[in-house]
Amino acid sequence: QVQLVESGGGLVQAGGSLRLSCATSGRTFSSYAMAWFRQTPGKEREFVATISWSRDTVYANSVKGRFTISRDNPKNTVYLQMNRLKPEDTAVYYCAADLKYGSTSRSGYRYWGQGTQVTVSS
Repeated sequence: QVQLVESGGGLVQAGGSLRLSCATSGRTFSSYAMAWFRQTPGKEREFVATISWSRDTVYANSVKGRFTISRDNPKNTVYLQMNRLKPEDTAVYYCAADLKYGSTSRSGYRYWGQGTQVTVSS
């Protein structure tokens, strides 16, 4: 069982930056692919980025060049650095984990955190 706890969300003006963190339990963090998704009311949960155990990454086109996913295996933590934020980035951001890497679909991840709210004002 893997438990995920997100933090770092908040209110920021357009053009600003935030860094989200996702702390995980368990001793096998380095074996898991990690990902970030986001969701707004009434919409499907949307893929943002994923990182493999060897630090390969995939990004959604909407965030490419602005967001960076990274991981610190000794700290069992994955990060999402978000720069040049836009109002359309406003959402609840979720951390996810799975032993398989590469999925951009919600169904590709077994473990999920509770989410952290990010609000970008214009």
